[in-house]
Amino acid sequence: MSRTDQGPGPVLGVVGWSGSGKTTLLEQLVARLARDGLRVNIVKHSHHDIELEPPRKDSARLRQAGAAEVMIASPYRFAIMRELRAAPEPALHELLARLSPADLTLVEGYKWEALPKLEVHRPALGKPPLFRDDASIVAVVSDVARPLDARGELAWLDLNALGGVVDWLCGWLKTRPQVLVDGVVKE
Repeated sequence: MSRTDQGPGPVLGVVGWSGSGKTTLLEQLVARLARDGLRVNIVKHSHHDIELEPPRKDSARLRQAGAAEVMIASPYRFAIMRELRAAPEPALHELLARLSPADLTLVEGYKWEALPKLEVHRPALGKPPLFRDDASIVAVVSDVARPLDARGELAWLDLNALGGVVDWLCGWLKTRPQVLVDGVVKE
């Protein structure tokens, strides 16, 4: 696989109830894919306030003083913090447009978005699966066997077999390289 010239590359949502293991799965997937030479971007949605630095640090003080955006840069990483100041949260396609090119962008959360998704489902949480009501879920990673009433085209993957999930994902990338452009999934 080769990186796209621009944009985040193929985009796959990763959805599931809180506590299902989405972040743990993503951490394992990213480590494996990066080790295999792929560049992977992540967008993680949070319903909570995001504080990247303690309030007394320079960048936080500058944001509190009224700066619209503050970029912190070091020899190791950089981050841009934009204060929304009562403006609406940016749409996913706007956020994706800010990312560097990648072989794959994984999006944790944003379950309401119309993009291909992988659901992490653990029935032990006592929550219903999302795949029954969301046709954009193309695969389920679970710690239980596939239910008899699951859609035929839905891939069912073992949560405890990372290699199988990676194999499915690499196959999906080769056969379905969908890209989100201006909020619309393009083939």
